[in-house]
Amino acid sequence: MREIIERINKIESELKRRAPKGYIQNYNTGEKVHKKQLAFHKCPKRNRWVFGGNRSGKTECGAVEAVYMARGIHPFRENRNNVFGWVVSLSTQVQRDVAQSKILHYLEPSWIEDVTMITGKKQSLKYGIIDQIRIKNVFGGTSVIGFKSCDQGREKFQGSSLDFVWFDEEPPKDIYEECRMRVLDKKGDIFGTMTPLKGLTFIYDEIYLNSKNSPDVWCEFMEWGDNPFLDSKEVKALTDSMSDDELESRRYGRFRSGVGLVYSEFDENYHVIDPFEIPLEWQDTVSIDPGLNNPLSAHWYAVDYDGNVYVVAEHFEAGRDITYHSEMIKSISKSLKWKTDKNGRVEAIIDSAANQKTLALNKSVTELFYEHGILANPKVNKDVFSGIQRVKSYLKKDGVHPRLFIFRNCVNLIREMKSYWWGEGDAPKKYDDHALDELRYYLMKKPSLSPLIKEKTIIQKDKERLIRKINNGRKRR
Repeated sequence: MREIIERINKIESELKRRAPKGYIQNYNTGEKVHKKQLAFHKCPKRNRWVFGGNRSGKTECGAVEAVYMARGIHPFRENRNNVFGWVVSLSTQVQRDVAQSKILHYLEPSWIEDVTMITGKKQSLKYGIIDQIRIKNVFGGTSVIGFKSCDQGREKFQGSSLDFVWFDEEPPKDIYEECRMRVLDKKGDIFGTMTPLKGLTFIYDEIYLNSKNSPDVWCEFMEWGDNPFLDSKEVKALTDSMSDDELESRRYGRFRSGVGLVYSEFDENYHVIDPFEIPLEWQDTVSIDPGLNNPLSAHWYAVDYDGNVYVVAEHFEAGRDITYHSEMIKSISKSLKWKTDKNGRVEAIIDSAANQKTLALNKSVTELFYEHGILANPKVNKDVFSGIQRVKSYLKKDGVHPRLFIFRNCVNLIREMKSYWWGEGDAPKKYDDHALDELRYYLMKKPSLSPLIKEKTIIQKDKERLIRKINNGRKRR
């Protein structure tokens, strides 16, 4: 019994020693909680970014994350001893006024072992430019937070092996790539907090669109409304004084290209949901936008009893022939237990251009798909303007929720939704839109309720309640 009591006392003593203090103890622990800051800290991905407007709270979570890691007190991740990380700012002046100031705010003075200065005195840290801060790690070692500025050039970012890098605002691409090399051997973390003021840069492609479909990438948007510590009257007054263009960046932290997004209604927090098993009665059809050198895009569409559309699976690949695509479509359909016709063929709709024969082929794409077990109907409405309006009507939140939901595994459709921009006039830019084309073909057929379903059974009603629960859970996140 005595041994057990001693072990309990030892554990309690260790917990007290590791417990955060001072400002960091009060971070997101009171009555007001910044939910998106917590989502950032909880995220297990190794390349995490917050895109936020000014005063949205983005820099706070970057500074706290760096202190958590250096001190060894991260509440949601595996902690390490003797951590070495960098804080990267655009310039030394910005470093002093923003990132350095935030780091010092959350560091208890008793945690600091030593400070190396570039300019200024140790007695007045906030007025000088810091090179490195040596911090007591709760596991007994010493951690180091080093400060870097992008105006030093790429050469100053070489050589070190790091546990983390925090980018305070968007760095040049060469420095970003160099820092990725610095965390490679330790399997360290990259995280960034920024306001997108430079347009559609490499961060837009690599992080926001996740064009390489990296499993390590995660991002979130923060705006004034997400920050519970801002005065609502001040927020309204400032919002009323700014133009729509200014609000896009300064309040909402959104990327801008100089022209508007086609599907500005699209919001990942509402339209993207976790996959679930689709009832047989909901299964509708597959929609295909064919391609050989270009990607072939195919998605599986379902419709619930209220007419809501679900995009439940995806096949998206370039440089393959029809035999390969047909086998993939059949394989995915089999895994979904997708319905077929009486001859076992998967039913689909396809771009009407697939009905044309070319000099290279004596059969049309539609005919070739048919020979490989895909019954593709080319009778689709390809009117772009009407199709876009139909998609937008499904994206709009009609009272409670929108009418179009995309499963999280349909990564290419989601990416295209976020990157579809207007061009000149009323036409969108014809770029990276294969999935969006076949989405339009499908929605222009205006899905309706199955005529076989007359009265909802108890099971059907239970399934509907499950969907509502999933939707409500998504909105709370």
